[in-house]
Amino acid sequence: MILIWLAAALFGAGLYTVLTRRDLIAVLAGVELMMGAASAAFVALSAATGAARGDTEAVGLLLIVMAAAEAAVGMALVIALSRASDRSTTEELSEVQG
Repeated sequence: MILIWLAAALFGAGLYTVLTRRDLIAVLAGVELMMGAASAAFVALSAATGAARGDTEAVGLLLIVMAAAEAAVGMALVIALSRASDRSTTEELSEVQG
C-alpha cells in the first residue's frame, strides 16, 4: 500500500512541475516523472492483486520502453524547436507561425 502512496506523491510532484515551470526541459522532465509514477502504480497494484508475475513484468517492460520512446521524441522536438526559433520557454511559444 505504501508503494501506491509513493506513486501518487511522485505523480503529484510531476504534475506540479508541469504546471509551474515554464522551461521546456523541466516540463518534459515533469511528464516523464508522471509516466514513471503511473508505471510504478500499475506494478504495485498488480502485485497487490496477485496477478501473474510474467504478465506484470511484461507490461512493466512495455511501459519502460514507451517512456524511453516518449522521452526521445520529446527531446528531439524540444531541440528542433529551440534551433528553429531560439525559444526555450512555454510562454514564448504561445503563437503558432505557419
